[in-house]
Amino acid sequence: MLKLQNISKQFDDKVVLSNMSLEIETGEIVSLLGQSGSGKTTLLNIILGLIKMDSGKIIFNDTDISDLPMKNRRFNIVFQDYALFPHLNAYENIVYGLRNKKKIVSEKEVRDYIEFLELKPHLAKKIGELSGGQKQRVALARTLVTQPEILLLDEPLSALDGVIKESIKERIKSIAKEFKLTTIIVTHDPEEALTLSDKILILNNGEVSQFGTPYEIIHQPNNDFVKEFILKQLQIKRQNILTLFGEEQSCLV
Repeated sequence: MLKLQNISKQFDDKVVLSNMSLEIETGEIVSLLGQSGSGKTTLLNIILGLIKMDSGKIIFNDTDISDLPMKNRRFNIVFQDYALFPHLNAYENIVYGLRNKKKIVSEKEVRDYIEFLELKPHLAKKIGELSGGQKQRVALARTLVTQPEILLLDEPLSALDGVIKESIKERIKSIAKEFKLTTIIVTHDPEEALTLSDKILILNNGEVSQFGTPYEIIHQPNNDFVKEFILKQLQIKRQNILTLFGEEQSCLV
């Protein structure tokens, strides 16, 4: 379990996170949802250890890791732009992070991840030869082979559309289930959060507006901000959400 206790962060005079707390169960998919500047990316980077919080605690599996360096946290991230090396082929990108890894990951384990993500036909291709969905799967494989205890994803679907986006959604769900891997996702898109996550944290100006299941967000919004934010963002995608959660019961329409 990951526990965030009273996390606060300020840049100069701007409060980015204010006394924020939540608990994430092992194996859950949790989306951090909010408008630009709401604090979601800062929170992701604090969990990763890339940014130091001003106050609060991070407890992981009953151990205080608040001051633990990023390299010792055994969390890993897939960045929005994938951060793949264009001069290496897909396989070389996948195994790149293992070069300095103390724990030995077997070739079979690497191949299992490759098979799981259906990348075998693409291993010899350079990054420029891959589609957006294939690049995303390579980035996921590169992260998974390091066997992180928490998977962090920064806007993983923003560069994808249509069938490819839906395919990657299913991959992320499968990864969390197959490996019992706690997964934390930053997104600005309510539809992505509602259809992908076990729970959603909605942030507004650095504070928690609501933390709950997709059903609770849709049917029991905590306040007007949650209701209006979700409704405004979903108006053009209304039918998808109503199909998922039930048109006759939704409080948002």
